[in-house]
Amino acid sequence: MEVTDEFGREVTGIRVSLTDRCNFDCVYCHNEGLGDTRGPMDPQDDEMSADEVVRLLEVVSEFDIEAVKFTGGEPMLRNDLAEIIRRTPDQLETSLTTNGTFLPDHADELVAAGLDRVNVSQDALDPEAFAAVTQSGAYDRVLEGVNAAVEAGLTPVKLNMVVFEPTAGYIPEMVEHVAESDGLQLQLIEYMPEIAGHPEWAIDIERVHEWLAEQADRVERREMHGRARYLIGGGLVEIVDPVENPSFCANCHRVRVTHDGKFKGCLNRHDDLRSTGDMSKAEIREAFVETVTQRVPYYGEYLVKEEGEWVPNKEYQQHALLPANDD
Repeated sequence: MEVTDEFGREVTGIRVSLTDRCNFDCVYCHNEGLGDTRGPMDPQDDEMSADEVVRLLEVVSEFDIEAVKFTGGEPMLRNDLAEIIRRTPDQLETSLTTNGTFLPDHADELVAAGLDRVNVSQDALDPEAFAAVTQSGAYDRVLEGVNAAVEAGLTPVKLNMVVFEPTAGYIPEMVEHVAESDGLQLQLIEYMPEIAGHPEWAIDIERVHEWLAEQADRVERREMHGRARYLIGGGLVEIVDPVENPSFCANCHRVRVTHDGKFKGCLNRHDDLRSTGDMSKAEIREAFVETVTQRVPYYGEYLVKEEGEWVPNKEYQQHALLPANDD
């Protein structure tokens, strides 16, 4: 069963945050768009249980959803992660975004449970720069985690690198590293100041595109978001560039779920959350359909450009009975 929004976009993927806890304190963290809301390291009562996660996935799998990505916080802080992956409906491809520190001990277990792919956050190949960005001394452990994921067969392992002032200078080194390493790809993620703050850290992502195009042996175009893929040496590099990008939003096929069980139709919005707590499957089904059908492109519909600036579309907000943001 397929469900689409009013712009004709079907939803084929879902991102499920399993916790807002994390053993890192990355300076760019926006916690799936919710801001820096991370709680204590001990499990919290508002985290979805394994049963709640599986029940939700069983419902969304009825709607032609093809893939689920488990995120956080750091999802590997969940002691029941392997159980959740094992119980995920078979038709869903399962992937994980992690900082990698727990992969050396658990990669094989997660593969045995059914994990298909993994993204590992690695913002630099320099220990001091890595520590400054992540507020962590776990650089060597992350490298061990990447190697463990490759050895466990989770290839290609995607390295996630947030591109902003503190990391931009390390892009050539990271590209070379991926080009020379079997089983790795690089995903450069544009810094999002509208939800992470510090607009002075943002850089012109088009300059990165231009540099990669000059280095590339070949440039392909990925169907999702029309994203460019730069093939350099033996490596593949992509840029995730959603900021002020109507085309990115127009091709979004994803819905999110917060760690406390709320559907979230857009990373950048916080007025479209729908709780699934204590709901029956029928009620979860209804909440999911409402979330999908009421999605809008963040850039181009929810926000519109006036005199070169993106501003809230008050006409849309009034029509949708949403509170206008006058800030």
